[in-house]
Amino acid sequence: MTEAHISDAEWQVMQVVWERKEATAAEVIAALTETTGWQHRTVRTLLARLVAKGVLAAEADGNRYLYRPLVSRRTCVREEGHSFLKKVFGGDATELLVHFVRGADISPAQIEELKRLLDEKHPRTKP
Repeated sequence: MTEAHISDAEWQVMQVVWERKEATAAEVIAALTETTGWQHRTVRTLLARLVAKGVLAAEADGNRYLYRPLVSRRTCVREEGHSFLKKVFGGDATELLVHFVRGADISPAQIEELKRLLDEKHPRTKP
């Protein structure tokens, strides 16, 4: 992704398309109308914005368009995570981790997983 920020509303549209691998506007509208209350024009506008940002491809299929992601969910999550880290914690990952660990209810298994990940990142030297 080329630093294209995806808004919260656009993120909801992308979730539908990622889940389906490709979708028509009608399918996206049907998936979102009940939960969001958005009108079909709103969803179509969001689809057009995502195409303009290079996040979605729109391919003509008869009298409709098929939308498919040009960027993986994982890539967008990574970009959003970096943006959040920079904006909220000044890029300091340690501060972010400490903040979330202090405020989270973490199981013993999750603690062990975190320890394992930290050891992979920076192995301890044994005396």
